[in-house]
Amino acid sequence: MARKTHYVAGLVDGHAASGDPSPYTARGILEGIKAAVKYRLGRSSIKGTRVAVQGVGNVGLNLCRLLRREGAILVVANIDEKAVNRAVTEANATAVPLDEIYEQAVDVFAPCALGAVLRDETIPRLKATIVAGGANNQLAEPRHAAMLTARDILYAPDYIINAGGIINVASEITGDYDQAHVLEHVDRIGNTLEGIFELASERGETTAEIADSMARAKIDATRKASVSRDASNVA
Repeated sequence: MARKTHYVAGLVDGHAASGDPSPYTARGILEGIKAAVKYRLGRSSIKGTRVAVQGVGNVGLNLCRLLRREGAILVVANIDEKAVNRAVTEANATAVPLDEIYEQAVDVFAPCALGAVLRDETIPRLKATIVAGGANNQLAEPRHAAMLTARDILYAPDYIINAGGIINVASEITGDYDQAHVLEHVDRIGNTLEGIFELASERGETTAEIADSMARAKIDATRKASVSRDASNVA
């Protein structure tokens, strides 16, 4: 595909190739978890923080390694027993059955597998005070963000906290890939989330609503700038 179009990324060789984006996604999630733990729990470090990771595939396993390096205590669940064994071996994690991951007595629940895991049946079972993970579309419906807020659970909007991989491959597509610049951008995910948490508290809105508003504002600004450029070119 890459020989036919420039809009293919995450390549392992060739011009501006950056490889598997999963480690960048995991790095951004780590920064997001740090920001959430600092904001909600008042901790400057995640050492000793208990994290339940749901799904230990490419992103989840990389996240477990990073969390372990920071001194976090891990509980994991995954449909693939081999993946679980790797997390147990490489990150000193404790394995639990798939359906029991929601009810773990942890600080952070990190969904890193399928979407729609935050729903009517699962949210009441959560014992975590923070939800911060890499899965896409974690909320089964938009209303579930309010359900989390009602339970005083801090939610890190999924497309903010898991943006590291996209940040990486987007830089690759431009043709001027610079890993140092990418890492600097990924490491700002925590700061972005802190701003979202604060705005949500100030405005009495959910973190998901704040993130959506910010995203729409950026899209509208980009669209207007594009229209303006096109008009200037025509003139």
